Amino acid sequence: MNTKTRSKKTMNKLNLIALILISFVTLNQNAQETPNREKFIFEFSVGAGSISLENSEGTQTFDKSEGTMIFPDLKVGYMVKENLAITASLPGSIYSFEGNDRHFGGVLTGVQYWFSNKWWLNGGLGLAIDSPALYDISDINDDWNFGKIVSVGVGYEFYQKENFAMNIQSKVLMGRVNLDNNQHRDAVSFGLSVGFNWF
Repeated sequence: MNTKTRSKKTMNKLNLIALILISFVTLNQNAQETPNREKFIFEFSVGAGSISLENSEGTQTFDKSEGTMIFPDLKVGYMVKENLAITASLPGSIYSFEGNDRHFGGVLTGVQYWFSNKWWLNGGLGLAIDSPALYDISDINDDWNFGKIVSVGVGYEFYQKENFAMNIQSKVLMGRVNLDNNQHRDAVSFGLSVGFNWF
């Protein structure tokens, strides 16, 4: 897949996110000012982004960032204060590599802090996982690699009503997984997505 095709696919994904956002933003007229965040939170989000990979010996490396699909990005949490939650998340990006679809993500614990009614910050760290996409496991695409990962994200809840909110969010994931023969793979991904939240 050439660079023009990748760029076009990434732009199509970002356009889809923008269309979803515009479709729902009009609902904000009937929204409640503050959602009912009391105990548990649950979120899933979909979107697109880019990823850059590099192996320790410079092999199997993207010359440039490649477009990715974010689906689904899951998060659960527990509100410890009115504006602070302890979270567990399963972020990740699906990317194409040597003709196969792979997934870079992880299992992270972290915190989410609402510094205003609609804006929040989220950060976490945990176990990095670089694996085949579950629908594309084969004899040549079956290696699972593990390591460490950190994430930082920001979100804006453009629609809020009682126990439900929708947000537009961006997130950066940085991780390193261990490969065979004492090698490693570094990855940095950036994503833009729409999140659906229940409180």
